[in-house]
Amino acid sequence: MTAPDSTAPLPAFAQNLRGRLKADAPLGPRCWFRTGGSADWLFIPEDQDDLATLLRNLPDTTPLTFLGACSNVIVRDGGLEGVVVKLARGFADVIVEQDGVIAGAAALDITVAEHAASASLDGLAFLSGIPGSIGGAVRMNAGAYGSDIATVLDWAEIMRPDGTVQRLTAADLAFAYRHTELPERSVVLRARLRATPGDAAHIRQRMDEIKASREASQPVRARTGGSTFRNPDGHKAWALIDEAGCRGLIQGGAQMSEKHCNFMLNLGTATSTDLETLGETVRQRVLAHSGVDLHWEIKRIGRHTNARQDSAAQEGQTS
Repeated sequence: MTAPDSTAPLPAFAQNLRGRLKADAPLGPRCWFRTGGSADWLFIPEDQDDLATLLRNLPDTTPLTFLGACSNVIVRDGGLEGVVVKLARGFADVIVEQDGVIAGAAALDITVAEHAASASLDGLAFLSGIPGSIGGAVRMNAGAYGSDIATVLDWAEIMRPDGTVQRLTAADLAFAYRHTELPERSVVLRARLRATPGDAAHIRQRMDEIKASREASQPVRARTGGSTFRNPDGHKAWALIDEAGCRGLIQGGAQMSEKHCNFMLNLGTATSTDLETLGETVRQRVLAHSGVDLHWEIKRIGRHTNARQDSAAQEGQTS
C-alpha cells in the first residue's frame, strides 16, 4: 500500500503502488551538494513490478525524472515538477559471476568495485573512483582512471515508459564521451559488466592507488558534485579554468575548488542558483580567455525560482 506521507490527495497514478510516495518532498538532503527544492511527488518503488505499475499509470503529459545517487546533479531551487523516481534497495543487488558482475541500478559504483575485488575479478577497479550508482554510470558512460562503462558493459536492462523491460547491448546504447542513447522516459534497471580473473592483491593495490589519487587531488570530503565540466577535445577542463583565473572563484556560498578547480563546492550556505551561476560565470571567462566553450558534465534539472533566473540560465545552457 502506498504511504503518501502527506495530507495531499493521492493522484490517479498512485493507485496500486506499494512503494513510498511523498508529496512536496525535499530533494536537497538527497543531493551531494545539499541544495535544491522539492519534488512535486517523490516515489521510491518497492521493486521492478512496482515501478512498472507507476509507469503504466502515469500520463505521458506528467513530467518524469529518475534520480540515482544524486552525486552529479544540481536540483534547482524551484524543485522538480511532476514525479521523481528514486531507485533504492530493491534495485541494488550485486551478483558476481565467473567473468563479470550483474549490478542493480541503485548499487553504488564503489560497492560493485568491492564485490569484484573480493572475487578476484579484474577490470572494474576504476569504478571505485567514480561517485554515484551503476544506473547513472550507464546513463552517462561514466569513466575515470583509464576506463569507462562503454569498455566493460555487456548489456543493460532498461524499463521503457510502458513498463516493459528491454535488454540493450553496448552497440544499442551508442556510447560516446559521457553520453548514452537511451529511449526517452526510460530508466536503467541493471547492467552486466565484464571482468577477468585476476590477482586479488594486485586489484586491491590498484583500488588503493585510485583512492590515494582522489584524496590527493580532489575535494572528496566537501559538498561537491564531481567534475563540473567535460574535458573538451585536446584539453583538460581544469587547466582551462585555472588559466582563466577561476581557481577559488566564489559566487554566494559556492566556490570553484582551490584543490581541483573543475569541482564546485557548497561552502555551507550555497543555493543551487549560486552553483549554477558560478558555473556559467566560469564558462564565460574560459570562453573569453581561450575560445573554448565548456560543456556541463553535472546535470542541472528543475525549476528556477523566478523568471529572471530562468532567462539567464537558458542563455548560458549547453546541449
